[in-house]
Amino acid sequence: MFRTEQDNNNAPFTHFGAFEMLLTDETMLAWCRRLTGVSDDAPRLPLEDYLKAIPRFDALRDIPSGTPVLVRGDLDAKPGPNIGDGDIRLRSMVDTLNEGRERGWVQIIFGHIGRKPEGTLVNVAARLGELLDTEIELLSDWFDETSLIVPAAISEKIRTSAPGTVLMLENTRRYDIERSLWKAGAEQLPSLSQPLAKFAQELADNIAKVYVHEALSAGSFDASSTIVPAAMQRVAMGRYLASEMDGPMLRCRRSQLVIFSGLKIDKMDDLEAIVGRGLVRMVIAAGSLAMSLKKASAQLDGGDFCLGVAENPEHSEKPYYIGPDRIKQARDMVKRGRAHSVEFVLPVDFILADGSTSQALAANDQQFDVGPKSSALFEQKVGQFIDSAGNRDDPLVAFHNGVFGMFEDPRFESGTKRFIAQLKRMTDANVEVYVGGGEGGKALERYGKPDWITHCFTAGGTVLNALGNEPIPYLQALYLAVQHSDR
Repeated sequence: MFRTEQDNNNAPFTHFGAFEMLLTDETMLAWCRRLTGVSDDAPRLPLEDYLKAIPRFDALRDIPSGTPVLVRGDLDAKPGPNIGDGDIRLRSMVDTLNEGRERGWVQIIFGHIGRKPEGTLVNVAARLGELLDTEIELLSDWFDETSLIVPAAISEKIRTSAPGTVLMLENTRRYDIERSLWKAGAEQLPSLSQPLAKFAQELADNIAKVYVHEALSAGSFDASSTIVPAAMQRVAMGRYLASEMDGPMLRCRRSQLVIFSGLKIDKMDDLEAIVGRGLVRMVIAAGSLAMSLKKASAQLDGGDFCLGVAENPEHSEKPYYIGPDRIKQARDMVKRGRAHSVEFVLPVDFILADGSTSQALAANDQQFDVGPKSSALFEQKVGQFIDSAGNRDDPLVAFHNGVFGMFEDPRFESGTKRFIAQLKRMTDANVEVYVGGGEGGKALERYGKPDWITHCFTAGGTVLNALGNEPIPYLQALYLAVQHSDR
C-alpha cells in the first residue's frame, strides 16, 4: 500500500510507489470482516466522516503520464440510438475520463451491466467512445478464474498502450468472484479470503495500482468496488461522485419530508433507517410499503386492514407479498415514529385490477395505484408541509423515491402523474426537492420537467443507503484503503 504525509482531500500523495505490501489471506480476511461488519472494529461512521477521509480526484495530480489507472465506472446503462438516450450514467463519467486523458493516463474502465453474467458492455463501450470522441477497446477474457490470474495478453496490452488511451474490461459479473460477497456470511469469509486476495493482487500487479471510483450507483458488494481497493497504492473519488456526495447527497440527508413508494416490501428497511435518523417529520407512502404501514397503523389503533393477495402466503414468492414479520416491523416503526411526532400519510383509496376504486381490499384484491381521494390527501399534506416552513432561514428539504403504482400502464398512472406536479409546487415554494432516480426519475421525465426539482440522482439504491444509517460499501472500501495505508 502507500503512505501519505497529509490526510486532507486535495493533498498530493508524495510517496507513490515507495512502499508496497502484498495482500495476504489474513489481510484480506480482516478486510472482509471489517467491510461486512463482522469484526468489532468495523467502521460505522456517518456519511460525512467517510467523505472527509477519502481523497478526491485532485489528490492524484502527481500521477505521471503513461500510468495505468483503474476506473470503476457506472457502466450499467442501456444506450439508445442517439447520445442522450439511456446513457446518463456514462455521461456522468466524461469529465473525470477526459481529465485523465489530458494527464496522459492509460485508463482501464471496469464495471458491470445488469445482474446476468452473460451481459456484455459492447454497446456501452461504443457509446462511451462517442462521448469521449475516442475509440475504446473492449477487453474480453481478462481474468482466468481457474488459475486466478490476469492473462499476459491483457497486461501486455495495457503496458504497451499509448498515453491517453482508454480501455474497458468486459462485464465484471461474468466472473463468479465478482459476486462472491453478495450473500457471504461470517462463516464463508475464511474460504473466500484467498481467492479474493489473489484477485485484487493480480489486478494491482498486472492492470493498475491506482484506482478511481466514479460509479455512484455501485451499491452492491461487488469485488470490483469493495475488494480491489485493498491492493491499490492510490485511491480517490472521481469528480462526479465527489460532487454528488459533497453537494446534493449531504443536502438530501436533511430531508424532513419523505415520499416513499415501491412494489418491493424490502424498501421497509430503507424507510426504517431513514426515519430512525430523527430528521423526518412526515412520510407520504404508497405501494406495498404503504399497505404494510396501513395495516400496522390500523392494528395499533385497535382495528385491522385487509391487504388482499399481498398477505396471502400462497403469494409468498411474489415481490409484493407482505409477511407477518414485515407487519411487525411496520408496527414498531409507526409506534416509534408517533412517539417522535412523525406523521405517516397513507392512501385512503385504491385502484384495483379492473380499474375500479375502493377504500378497502377483499381477500382476492390487489391494488395497482392510489385513488383520487388519496391524491387529494397527499396534496393537502404537501401544502401543510410547505406552510410549516414559517420564517425558517434554512430551506425545507423533501426526498421523493419511487412511484405510486404500475405507472407504465396508462390505467394505473394517475396517482404518480398527479403527484409529480407536487414536486414543482414544493420547488416553487423554495423547498429543496431531491428525486432518488430509478422509477422516480422516469416518472419525472415522463410527467414533469427537470427544473421542477432541485436534483435527480442517477442511483436510487445508493441514495437510500446514504439517507439511512447503513454504510455505502464502496465508500467503506475507499475509507479502509486510506486507513490501511496509514498504518
